[in-house]
Amino acid sequence: MKTLQFREAIAEAMSEEMRRDDTIYLMGEEVAEYNGAYKASKGMLDEFGPERVIDTPISELGFAGIGVGSAMNGNRPIIEFMTFNFSLVGIDQIINNAAKIRQMSGGQFNCPIVFRGPTASAGQLGATHSQAFESWYANTPGLKVVVPSNPADAKGLLKAAIRDDDPVIFMESEQMYGDKGEVPEGEYTTPLGVADIKREGTDVTIVSFGKIIKEAYKAADELEKEGISCEIIDLRTVRPMDHDTILKSVKKTNRMVILEEAWPFGNVATEIIYHVQDKAFDYLDAPIVKLNTADTPAPYSPVLLAEWLPNHEDVIKAVKKVLYKL
Repeated sequence: MKTLQFREAIAEAMSEEMRRDDTIYLMGEEVAEYNGAYKASKGMLDEFGPERVIDTPISELGFAGIGVGSAMNGNRPIIEFMTFNFSLVGIDQIINNAAKIRQMSGGQFNCPIVFRGPTASAGQLGATHSQAFESWYANTPGLKVVVPSNPADAKGLLKAAIRDDDPVIFMESEQMYGDKGEVPEGEYTTPLGVADIKREGTDVTIVSFGKIIKEAYKAADELEKEGISCEIIDLRTVRPMDHDTILKSVKKTNRMVILEEAWPFGNVATEIIYHVQDKAFDYLDAPIVKLNTADTPAPYSPVLLAEWLPNHEDVIKAVKKVLYKL
């Protein structure tokens, strides 16, 4: 194993795949000369040159469309959005072209493309730069949605996403790029659609993904001191979702808390809850609790932002609620 920052794991995954396959290229704002807005493509321009690491104007609709067209013609583009908040400018290309072209062409065209960049909040960035888009894109048939929480998963999942023959939405976080973690040496990929049990437990299942899962780890450490054993599942891939791992855990613990940084209406947590009550209702000893942000645009004030986001104290209260210990 070796220790890498999250941004280094992203750069390593892209570079390894680009060495393996010359149809892969990276395109986006500041990915080349500036080494990436978050330094996630550092050194790639020097290695691969300007024909494969391409700086673009501030025109998400334009370069998203170029990526889709080139994917239909045999390339495997990686399109970087400086933030998925900016993907809204190019969302027509993602939803109406990338996600649908295989079906609408009767299978004559596929679209092996990765759209990657940060999602959700990252401090005081204001309401328009702090939105979580996992459930937006996961709602669309034809798209796969990946949200890693650590460097090892990020590298393995990104390599798998680049090799996938369908469009993949790969979501990161500005607040994770500096995170360090152990990453396996040598070649490996992590399959899409497979969740990972990050912590074994017996009393309650906590499901989360992305950077907010850190709050679940903090809560589990505190609850362990009180003799409460938490099992933590990292979804890693939101779509396709690994329902089997979730159901198996719930059937063991009989209780569930879902932690997700997203608005509360119609999100990933609600989809999980539907499947659990449909397939494992008789195993539940308490109603499922889901933790989300407040149902408002993200505030700029740091005091209000802290209240807006779910945190480890909220997780502790939720776990005690499903255990009837409040």
